[in-house]
Amino acid sequence: MSAGAVSAAVLDDLLREDVDKSVVDAVVVLPALYVPEACQWLSTTAGRVALEGYSWMQAVHWVAGSGLYKPRRHRSHGPRSFGPTTVRVAQELARLFPCRPGIEYLVRRTGLSERTVEYHLGMLREAGLLAYVVRGTRIRGEAAQASEFARMIPVEFDEALGVRTVQRDETAPEYTRAVCGIAEAGRELMAKLAAKAARKIRKPRSKSGSKTSGKRSRKGAQQGVVTGVSGEARCTPMQVGTSAVSSAGTTFPPPEDKLASGEAKSPTPKKSTKPAGGRRKQNKVGRRYQLGRELVQELDWLRGCPVPRVSWVARDVADAGWTVTDVRAWLHMRGEVTQVRRGSGLLAVLLAGAETVLDTPAKRAEAIEQWRGAQEAARRHRIEQVRARTERYDGDWTGPTSRAVRREVEAAFAQVREAATGGRRQETGDVADGQALAPEPSEQELAELRAAAAGELMGGETTLIRSLDPETALRVFGARLMARADQLDACSRSSLMTYGHR
Repeated sequence: MSAGAVSAAVLDDLLREDVDKSVVDAVVVLPALYVPEACQWLSTTAGRVALEGYSWMQAVHWVAGSGLYKPRRHRSHGPRSFGPTTVRVAQELARLFPCRPGIEYLVRRTGLSERTVEYHLGMLREAGLLAYVVRGTRIRGEAAQASEFARMIPVEFDEALGVRTVQRDETAPEYTRAVCGIAEAGRELMAKLAAKAARKIRKPRSKSGSKTSGKRSRKGAQQGVVTGVSGEARCTPMQVGTSAVSSAGTTFPPPEDKLASGEAKSPTPKKSTKPAGGRRKQNKVGRRYQLGRELVQELDWLRGCPVPRVSWVARDVADAGWTVTDVRAWLHMRGEVTQVRRGSGLLAVLLAGAETVLDTPAKRAEAIEQWRGAQEAARRHRIEQVRARTERYDGDWTGPTSRAVRREVEAAFAQVREAATGGRRQETGDVADGQALAPEPSEQELAELRAAAAGELMGGETTLIRSLDPETALRVFGARLMARADQLDACSRSSLMTYGHR
């Protein structure tokens, strides 16, 4: 097939009309249109940003009619072609600013299923018509965040129609280039694309006479109702119309004869019975799920448990009007847990009969006060422990508190003094001012003390060294034995090591 014949086939499929031979010859035959996943971001795209939805819809209709993008070339499932359904989804995206649609919003507006909407959004990205600005997130326990897109015009569109672009700011990214002209051969085609972009594609109505159409209509009613398409711009965050025309200007009063007969309703709008916040009152299932979600977030041993299962376990207390604070107070009364194998099963055991024991709000309030008092007492106890530990290890060293250890230390010093005096015990009594109570130990005595301390260190004991103040111990035993004693003390405070005798 020649190049002119292929170009003519592409244009016939695009416009469904006869086109002049000059236009056919001017259009370039383009390769298959496909954008890989790595290039579907605004920072990596090769296209340019569409300044408004009207020009973007021209590119959408061009891709839909050109046949350059075929979904089944790149995936084995999903839609078979870029057709009217994809254009209808794109039509909803063109009305949003910023383009941050939620899946539920598109399902509600188009009447399609959630999976179908996801398929067509992926097709728009693969065709180069959408690019991620921020990708949405789905985190358990938190609200889902919708993805934000930038409406893009592919490079193939500019090449096919002869659109000329220029980069006005050299420091700006490539996707900000603006249109500065169009070739004569592409003007007629651009005008026909503009006429298509101005039309609104609606969901086709099915005939009510056939059984198949009845099934389809019921299925569409279950999936969602397609709302009317208006010409007003829609803001994504608030999801309300921003038209500057007042709706009161298009309201016409009924004729007087119908008012007199009572057939027409009063033009005065009725007062809304909905709550001021705009949300419906939470039902029984909603309260169960809310309590289950809060329990998973508050209790550490329930982290990772599925919220529906926890909601089902706590259904009785949720139906009784309990809050997460009431549940935590009841769990405190039942006792703290140290080892949990299955969080939801343990919760079911602990909550058994709770709604019958604390059956009044007064009882639950009393349990909450007890739980908060226990929390405050535990907090003060932790503060005292930290303070005592800080004073013990960071302050001045004090003698051993055990009487047995003190007796052993005194006996050791008595032996040293006895050896220094030749085996004679010193008489205790009053001494003159300035006279030492005990003579300084000799080198032999110091050597014996160091040997005894080294023997204790080999057995994991630091009693002899810690019986003296740090300065005296450093002078008597030396830096090496002191460092070894510090290491043993540090290891003894760790839960991963144990010292003792066999």
